[in-house]
Amino acid sequence: MSTAADGLKIVIVGGFGVGKTTMVRSVSEIRPLNTEETMTQAGLGIDNNLGVADKTTTTVAFDFGRITLNEQMVLYLFGAPGQERFWFLWDRLFAGALGAVVLVDTRRVEDSWYAIDRLEHHGTPFIVARNNFPGSTHGLEELREALTLSDDVPLIDCDARERESSKQVLITLVNHLYTLSAAREPVP
Repeated sequence: MSTAADGLKIVIVGGFGVGKTTMVRSVSEIRPLNTEETMTQAGLGIDNNLGVADKTTTTVAFDFGRITLNEQMVLYLFGAPGQERFWFLWDRLFAGALGAVVLVDTRRVEDSWYAIDRLEHHGTPFIVARNNFPGSTHGLEELREALTLSDDVPLIDCDARERESSKQVLITLVNHLYTLSAAREPVP
C-alpha cells in the first residue's frame, strides 16, 4: 500500500525450524518474500536440525510479510532466520521494532534462550508463543519456568499454520505493547 504514512515493525524470532516462516506466511496479506531454500549436505554439521529431521528447507534471509491495519498504518512482519550462523543479524533487525514474538518449539526449548536474551538486552518488548507441534512437551507453566519468564511476559499457545491463530499471537503482542505504553504514561 503506497499511501500508508506509518509502518509498524514486528519481529518474529526463535530457533531453527520453530515455524517463523510459516507464521509470516499464514498471516500476511501479501505473498511473503520467499527466502526458503532446499537444505543441502553443505549445512550438515553447521545447522542443528535435531528434532526437525524432516525439515527439507531453511530460511537463508529474513521473511517479510505485511498486514494493512487501515489506510494510514501498515504492520510489517520480519521473520528472523533461526540458525546460529545468522544470529549476528538479529541486533540490526530489532532496531525500530515495536515488539517481538518469540516462537517456541517445546521439543527444543533451549533454542529459544538466545532470542529472549537478545530481546531483553535491547529492551524490546516481547511475548512468547508456543507453537504446538505433534509430540510437544511442557505445559505453559512448565515452559514459563523453563524459560525463566516473568509473569508480566504473555505466554500463549498457537498453531503457526493457521491464520486465525497467528493473528491471535499478533493481537496478544499489540495488547501487551498497549499495556506497557499505558503503564508508562503519567497519571493526570
